[in-house]
Amino acid sequence: MLLVGLAPAAHGGNRTGRIFTGDRSGDWLFRALWEAGFANQPTSEHPDDGLELRDAYITATARCAPPDNKPTPEEIARCAPYLLAELELLSRLRVVVGLGRIGWQAYLRARKARGLVKPTATPVFGHGTVTTFPDGVRLLASYHPSQQNTFTGKLTREMLRDVFQKARSLVDR
Repeated sequence: MLLVGLAPAAHGGNRTGRIFTGDRSGDWLFRALWEAGFANQPTSEHPDDGLELRDAYITATARCAPPDNKPTPEEIARCAPYLLAELELLSRLRVVVGLGRIGWQAYLRARKARGLVKPTATPVFGHGTVTTFPDGVRLLASYHPSQQNTFTGKLTREMLRDVFQKARSLVDR
Protein backbone atom coordinates (compact mmCIF):
# COMPACT_ATOMS: atom_id res chain seq x y z
CA MET A 1 0.00 0.00 0.00
CA LEU A 2 1.19 3.46 -0.85
CA LEU A 3 -0.07 6.36 1.19
CA VAL A 4 0.21 9.76 -0.54
CA GLY A 5 -0.09 12.68 1.85
CA LEU A 6 0.10 16.43 1.45
CA ALA A 7 3.54 17.49 2.73
CA PRO A 8 5.73 17.25 5.82
CA ALA A 9 4.25 19.34 8.63
CA ALA A 10 6.39 22.20 9.86
CA HIS A 11 6.27 20.94 13.45
CA GLY A 12 6.05 17.24 12.57
CA GLY A 13 7.93 15.71 9.65
CA ASN A 14 10.12 18.78 9.02
CA ARG A 15 11.18 18.83 12.67
CA THR A 16 11.61 15.08 13.23
CA GLY A 17 12.82 13.95 9.81
CA ARG A 18 10.02 11.39 9.34
CA ILE A 19 6.75 12.24 7.65
CA PHE A 20 3.70 12.30 9.96
CA THR A 21 5.96 11.94 12.98
CA GLY A 22 5.61 14.16 16.01
CA ASP A 23 2.35 15.87 15.11
CA ARG A 24 -1.34 15.27 15.74
CA SER A 25 -2.07 14.16 12.19
CA GLY A 26 0.52 11.45 12.68
CA ASP A 27 -1.05 10.41 15.97
CA TRP A 28 -4.28 9.68 14.12
CA LEU A 29 -2.60 8.15 11.09
CA PHE A 30 -0.25 5.73 12.85
CA ARG A 31 -2.97 4.49 15.19
CA ALA A 32 -5.14 3.68 12.15
CA LEU A 33 -2.21 2.01 10.37
CA TRP A 34 -1.47 -0.06 13.48
CA GLU A 35 -5.12 -1.07 13.88
CA ALA A 36 -5.14 -2.29 10.26
CA GLY A 37 -1.86 -4.20 10.63
CA PHE A 38 0.32 -1.85 8.58
CA ALA A 39 2.47 -0.75 11.55
CA ASN A 40 4.01 -2.55 14.52
CA GLN A 41 3.00 0.15 17.00
CA PRO A 42 0.33 2.86 17.24
CA THR A 43 2.66 5.84 17.63
CA SER A 44 5.47 7.59 15.81
CA GLU A 45 7.32 10.06 17.99
CA HIS A 46 10.84 10.21 16.50
CA PRO A 47 12.89 8.36 13.85
CA ASP A 48 14.45 5.97 16.40
CA ASP A 49 11.24 4.93 18.18
CA GLY A 50 11.13 1.43 16.70
CA LEU A 51 8.26 2.05 14.27
CA GLU A 52 8.16 -0.39 11.38
CA LEU A 53 5.68 -0.32 8.54
CA ARG A 54 4.43 -3.57 7.02
CA ASP A 55 3.24 -3.74 3.41
CA ALA A 56 3.13 0.06 3.41
CA TYR A 57 5.09 3.06 2.19
CA ILE A 58 4.34 6.70 2.99
CA THR A 59 5.18 9.62 0.75
CA ALA A 60 4.00 13.18 0.15
CA THR A 61 2.88 15.32 -2.75
CA ALA A 62 5.14 18.21 -1.73
CA ARG A 63 8.54 17.84 -0.10
CA CYS A 64 8.57 20.97 2.04
CA ALA A 65 6.06 22.31 4.53
CA PRO A 66 3.97 24.75 2.49
CA PRO A 67 2.63 28.00 3.94
CA ASP A 68 -0.82 27.43 5.46
CA ASN A 69 -0.62 23.73 4.42
CA LYS A 70 -1.57 24.73 0.88
CA PRO A 71 1.12 23.98 -1.70
CA THR A 72 0.91 26.01 -4.86
CA PRO A 73 0.45 24.30 -8.23
CA GLU A 74 4.04 25.28 -9.03
CA GLU A 75 5.35 23.64 -5.86
CA ILE A 76 3.38 20.47 -6.57
CA ALA A 77 4.78 20.39 -10.12
CA ARG A 78 8.36 20.88 -8.88
CA CYS A 79 7.97 17.99 -6.45
CA ALA A 80 6.24 15.61 -8.89
CA PRO A 81 9.47 13.93 -10.08
CA TYR A 82 10.05 12.59 -6.57
CA LEU A 83 6.68 10.83 -6.47
CA LEU A 84 7.26 9.50 -9.98
CA ALA A 85 10.64 8.07 -8.95
CA GLU A 86 9.10 6.42 -5.90
CA LEU A 87 6.35 4.86 -8.02
CA GLU A 88 9.00 3.35 -10.31
CA LEU A 89 10.51 1.57 -7.29
CA LEU A 90 7.20 0.24 -5.94
CA SER A 91 6.83 -2.71 -8.28
CA ARG A 92 4.27 -4.60 -6.16
CA LEU A 93 1.88 -1.71 -5.59
CA ARG A 94 -1.73 -2.87 -5.25
CA VAL A 95 -3.43 -0.14 -3.19
CA VAL A 96 -2.96 3.61 -2.92
CA VAL A 97 -4.55 5.76 -0.23
CA GLY A 98 -4.79 9.42 -1.18
CA LEU A 99 -4.88 11.39 2.05
CA GLY A 100 -6.90 14.46 1.18
CA ARG A 101 -7.81 15.66 -2.27
CA ILE A 102 -4.25 16.90 -2.88
CA GLY A 103 -2.66 13.49 -2.23
CA TRP A 104 -5.38 11.76 -4.20
CA GLN A 105 -4.95 14.09 -7.21
CA ALA A 106 -1.15 13.75 -7.02
CA TYR A 107 -1.44 10.00 -7.54
CA LEU A 108 -3.82 10.46 -10.48
CA ARG A 109 -1.41 12.94 -12.10
CA ALA A 110 1.52 10.58 -11.50
CA ARG A 111 -0.32 7.72 -13.21
CA LYS A 112 -1.01 9.96 -16.18
CA ALA A 113 2.62 11.12 -16.33
CA ARG A 114 3.78 7.50 -16.32
CA GLY A 115 1.40 6.67 -19.15
CA LEU A 116 -0.52 4.13 -17.07
CA VAL A 117 -3.99 3.01 -18.08
CA LYS A 118 -6.87 5.26 -17.04
CA PRO A 119 -9.67 3.94 -14.85
CA THR A 120 -12.85 2.77 -16.53
CA ALA A 121 -14.89 5.44 -14.70
CA THR A 122 -13.88 9.02 -13.92
CA PRO A 123 -12.52 9.12 -10.35
CA VAL A 124 -14.42 11.31 -7.92
CA PHE A 125 -12.92 12.20 -4.53
CA GLY A 126 -15.04 11.35 -1.53
CA HIS A 127 -13.97 9.84 1.76
CA GLY A 128 -13.97 6.05 1.47
CA THR A 129 -14.46 5.90 -2.30
CA VAL A 130 -12.47 3.37 -4.30
CA THR A 131 -11.30 3.74 -7.89
CA THR A 132 -10.10 0.58 -9.64
CA PHE A 133 -7.65 0.76 -12.52
CA PRO A 134 -7.40 -1.86 -15.29
CA ASP A 135 -3.93 -2.85 -14.02
CA GLY A 136 -5.51 -3.91 -10.70
CA VAL A 137 -4.35 -0.96 -8.58
CA ARG A 138 -7.05 0.52 -6.36
CA LEU A 139 -7.08 4.14 -5.21
CA LEU A 140 -8.86 4.85 -1.92
CA ALA A 141 -9.81 8.38 -0.96
CA SER A 142 -9.59 9.58 2.63
CA TYR A 143 -9.97 12.91 4.30
CA HIS A 144 -6.64 14.12 5.64
CA PRO A 145 -6.24 13.66 9.42
CA SER A 146 -5.48 17.36 9.88
CA GLN A 147 -6.68 19.10 13.02
CA GLN A 148 -9.07 21.07 10.83
CA ASN A 149 -10.80 17.79 9.90
CA THR A 150 -10.46 15.92 13.20
CA PHE A 151 -11.45 18.79 15.52
CA THR A 152 -14.59 19.50 13.48
CA GLY A 153 -15.62 15.84 13.24
CA LYS A 154 -15.35 15.78 9.45
CA LEU A 155 -12.99 12.85 10.02
CA THR A 156 -13.41 10.50 12.97
CA ARG A 157 -11.01 7.81 14.17
CA GLU A 158 -13.50 5.18 13.01
CA MET A 159 -13.69 6.69 9.51
CA LEU A 160 -9.89 6.70 9.18
CA ARG A 161 -9.58 3.18 10.61
CA ASP A 162 -12.21 1.94 8.14
CA VAL A 163 -10.20 3.27 5.17
CA PHE A 164 -7.07 1.44 6.28
CA GLN A 165 -8.95 -1.73 7.11
CA LYS A 166 -10.38 -1.59 3.58
CA ALA A 167 -6.86 -1.05 2.25
CA ARG A 168 -5.63 -4.04 4.27
CA SER A 169 -8.35 -6.29 2.86
CA LEU A 170 -7.44 -5.20 -0.68
CA VAL A 171 -3.72 -5.75 -0.12
CA ASP A 172 -4.38 -9.23 1.29
CA ARG A 173 -6.52 -10.37 -1.68
